[in-house]
Amino acid sequence: MHGEVSELARLGSGSACRSTVGGFVKWEKGEQEGGGDSVARQQFTAEHWPELRILVCVVCKDEKTVPSTAGMQSTVVTSNLMQYRVAHVQLRIEQITEAIQERDFSKFGEITMRDSNEMHSVCLDTYPPIAYLNDTSHQIIRSVHSFNVDKGEVRAAYTFDAGPNAVLLCEERDFIELKERIKSEFCGERVTELVECKIGGGPLVLAD
Repeated sequence: MHGEVSELARLGSGSACRSTVGGFVKWEKGEQEGGGDSVARQQFTAEHWPELRILVCVVCKDEKTVPSTAGMQSTVVTSNLMQYRVAHVQLRIEQITEAIQERDFSKFGEITMRDSNEMHSVCLDTYPPIAYLNDTSHQIIRSVHSFNVDKGEVRAAYTFDAGPNAVLLCEERDFIELKERIKSEFCGERVTELVECKIGGGPLVLAD
């Protein structure tokens, strides 16, 4: 039943497909021609890493200039860097799965940031180029790296989907300090909202 729900959700978007399961989720590539086995499967429960915290920095609520699906279709056709990304994705999945299994934030954070950077490099390599990040996005990236330099190790990480809003990750011990840093540097005109969350437990059926 779950596979069917995930498959149906994927027709809307990949993000929707992954959101049909709680915890840490892997979107399977699948082998079937019709894509019936390209579904999301839970790798670890939400309780596996309870210390992990998420801070979403809302930079812009406007509709994307280039929708995610249209952008990816153009990228697949025109980006030379996309072939490199495809060739190395399985190794990166194995590495980050191991980092999550071990709850190794330093390893997890570096892989997450490198993957985000690579994805947006591929977008810029698309023809015509697609630039989802803006000046504030890049400033947040620099702030996170500065935070890690101050700590002497990777204690915070960023990732961006197809848009300028930053998703920051850290463990509970660093959450308040990281949030206050972002508030003092960006909140106002550049970051209009901060959303605090944790790894979710999956969809719920709510009573009327």
